[in-house]
This record gives sequence, C-alpha cells and structure tokens, in this order.
Amino acid sequence: MFKLEMSDATWSRLLVLRQGAGEGVPTEAAYRLYAPIAGATGRFVIAQVGQSLDGRIATPTGDARDVSGQDGLAHLHRCRALVDAVIVGIGTVRADDPRLSVRMVKGASPVRVIVDCHAELDGSESLFHDGGAPVIVFRSARAKGIVLPGAEVISLEPKACGLDPHDILDALAQRNLDRVLVEGGARTIARFIAAGLVDRLHVAISPIIIGSGPSGIALSPIESLAGAYRPVTEVYDLGSDILFDCALRPQRASGRQGQEIRVANEA
Repeated sequence: MFKLEMSDATWSRLLVLRQGAGEGVPTEAAYRLYAPIAGATGRFVIAQVGQSLDGRIATPTGDARDVSGQDGLAHLHRCRALVDAVIVGIGTVRADDPRLSVRMVKGASPVRVIVDCHAELDGSESLFHDGGAPVIVFRSARAKGIVLPGAEVISLEPKACGLDPHDILDALAQRNLDRVLVEGGARTIARFIAAGLVDRLHVAISPIIIGSGPSGIALSPIESLAGAYRPVTEVYDLGSDILFDCALRPQRASGRQGQEIRVANEA
C-alpha cells in the first residue's frame, strides 16, 4: 500500500504535466497515482467510484452526502482537475444536483457532460445557472426536449441499449475533449466499462457501513468467478479513505477480456 501525501509543489508539477510541459517522473506516490491521468495523450478514460465498506454509494433514500471522507473528496477533485470533461448520467443529476467543479484543489474545472437519453432535464438544474464550466448534454436523436439554458445539446442515434459510449467519446474528441472522467452513476460507469473504454478505475472506500442502498457499478450478473474482472491494482492510503487504482486497459489479460459484456438494467 502506498501512502499518499500531496504537497503544493507536487500538485503544481502535476498541473504542468497536465498541460504537456512536465519532464521526468518523480518517485512519490502522488506522481505514481496521478501522472497516468495528467500525462495521458490521446483518448484516456478514468472512472471513479466512492463507496462504503459494504459497497454502497448512498442510502436507499439517495443520501450520498457523506459517503466519501474529506481525503476521498479531495482525490475526486484532483481527478476532475486533470481531465478535460466529466460525465454523469441523468440519475446522478436528479439525486445530487452536482456542480461537478474543482473546489477543493487548485486547477481548472472540466467541461460538464450529462447523458440524458430521453431528454428528461427541465433546465432548473443548478449547473445550468451557476456560471461554471461549459455544459454538454447528450440526447437520443429520437427524443424531444426543451432548450436548456447555456448548454450545448448533442443528439446521437441510439443503439439497442441506448446511447453508445463510443459515440459519446467520439463527439467529445471532436471538441478536443480527450481525457474524460466518468463519475456516475452506476449504470453509466458500467456502460463504459462494458464497452472496454475505461483505462483506469478508481474505487475509493470510506470506513462506514450503510447496510443497504445502491452499489457503485451495475454490471450484469456472472455465473462464476472465472468471468470476473481481475485488473492489475495498486492500493493507496488517502487518509480518510482507501483507494484501489485498477488498470483495466491494456493489462486486462484474464476474466472478461474479449467477451461481450451486458450491463444490468439496460432499459
């Protein structure tokens, strides 16, 4: 396990690396964890889950406010600061009304992206009115929705299971948004994993037990452990939380690699 200690100097070097100007790779744990994000070239996708010891991200009523500790939240904000865009699904917007900004660390906030296949947003959501980073909304080309204030709406032709993550990433790449953080919810993250598009998966575990409630990733069931993902993983002590840094590509050499993977509750 690596002990993560983030100094102002190290974070500044990572922000420089994020701009393509960094040289060398210091040996401290912070660089080991964040340099693959900051120094990524071309398309790079990271998914992040913050959960309890028993794998829950919220209570059954949707209360997720204190699932992650302060150090887990700081980690999430660092990830946001190192990417070009952050993606969430409509369920996350409805449950949390998130700002998706960088507030706990120095850095620029990413473009905010919402997957709203059926055009359910009504324009009252906070991120349309907070004066923050640009907002992009993906809708099905077959859905009819209202004009959303200050947002760019992109219509995509839906596939059998909804909007295709490949099409979403291609549309973002056309706007020079190549480094992407998929932040939630469980089905949105699962769709990107199932499509084989996630390079790194970060699972931050907070020492609380909720007992029931939604899980962080909603992949479809498997019959045996032979079908489980077995990514190369490193573990970091963030302080309030423990982080599992999982390399899903290209090291995913066993389990589901090469298989067609279905996402639970595809409707």
